[in-house]
Amino acid sequence: MTINFKDYIASVKDFPEPGIIFRDISPLMADGKAYAAATDEIAAYAQDKGVEMIVGPEARGFIVGCPVAYKLGIGFAPARKKGKLPRPTVKASYDLEYGEATLYLHKDAIKPGQRVLVCDDLLATGGTIAATIRLVEQLGGVVVGTAFLIELSDLHGRDKIKDYDMFTLMAYTGA
Repeated sequence: MTINFKDYIASVKDFPEPGIIFRDISPLMADGKAYAAATDEIAAYAQDKGVEMIVGPEARGFIVGCPVAYKLGIGFAPARKKGKLPRPTVKASYDLEYGEATLYLHKDAIKPGQRVLVCDDLLATGGTIAATIRLVEQLGGVVVGTAFLIELSDLHGRDKIKDYDMFTLMAYTGA
């Protein structure tokens, strides 16, 4: 049985501001079979890539990456915001619409040469994922792929990570 994952995404108009359509993954997570199927598809992609570690940016990258890591029996490393990781870290900054944000990863999260999959719920402009990739590479990891539940194609995030293999379960353009 094939699942149409878009059936489990709520599109909320004008959130968080007018003109934006927020793609809410909550209904997908609330349905055990759909969430498991989404996890299984990303895990199959990761397994084909020989992934040894999953990295996910705060916070929804945890929701996607952790069950994939569990299914594969491999580790998960969180890329967090400032002040959230207690041991020595590396950092990477990226631009936001009105400012800058920074992500951090523990210095011992990735072993040199380790094959890493970067996971998040959604690829929009690509800034968060590009920063997460830089963190992995600072530590000597090899990003063998990226995986997302959703890609917002018209925001061209793919352009920022064009040198990396990408897997996505569904894509949206505009409304």
